[in-house]
Amino acid sequence: MPTLLHIDSSVFSTEASASRAVTEAFRKHWEEQHPDGTVIYRDLAAEPVPHLSAQAHVAGFVPPSAHSPEQAAVFAERVKLIEELERADAVLIGAPMYNYTIPSTLKAWLDNVILFGRTAGETPSAKGTPVTVVASRGGSYAPGTPREGYEYVQNYLTAVLADALGMDLDFIVPELTMAPQNPAMAELIPLYEASRDQALVAAAGKAKQLAERLAA
Repeated sequence: MPTLLHIDSSVFSTEASASRAVTEAFRKHWEEQHPDGTVIYRDLAAEPVPHLSAQAHVAGFVPPSAHSPEQAAVFAERVKLIEELERADAVLIGAPMYNYTIPSTLKAWLDNVILFGRTAGETPSAKGTPVTVVASRGGSYAPGTPREGYEYVQNYLTAVLADALGMDLDFIVPELTMAPQNPAMAELIPLYEASRDQALVAAAGKAKQLAERLAA
């Protein structure tokens, strides 16, 4: 049965997090389609992975037989994360925008799993794997908006997930999530609600679409 790798990185709970609410909806519909499937779950806010150290970085360019004991230990942690990615038939990532980009915990996970000669390079090991990213944000950074130039989430993740890792990338973008909390954005609440509802519908539809694709 198919395996889903589900990664959340929001520092907030599902009740307070737009990205977690949407990834939860995706996962719910995925599990309905795959009741006997496997979900590998990582909550990077609750259990962050180590940031890439010099030893872990260097170990990626040295044959395992030449690893020092320290390199072997830290590289084993990288390999564990890489194997989870490689085992997945589909990947789901919650990537809220914090200060114009992704959470540092998600960046740490990416730094660990990007390994040239394995997950990146001429024949990426997860090439073609569908990955759905829920890229929530407090405002709007869509084309034509005043802050379009500050969009460093979708641009960066496209470069990493699609271009470097060769994955089949799709975004779901709930925006204006700060409208209910910020009085200055009160007039935008209807747009926020529409964006939220659209994201939840998109999550359900994408989960079902992937289920059909993997069953074919």
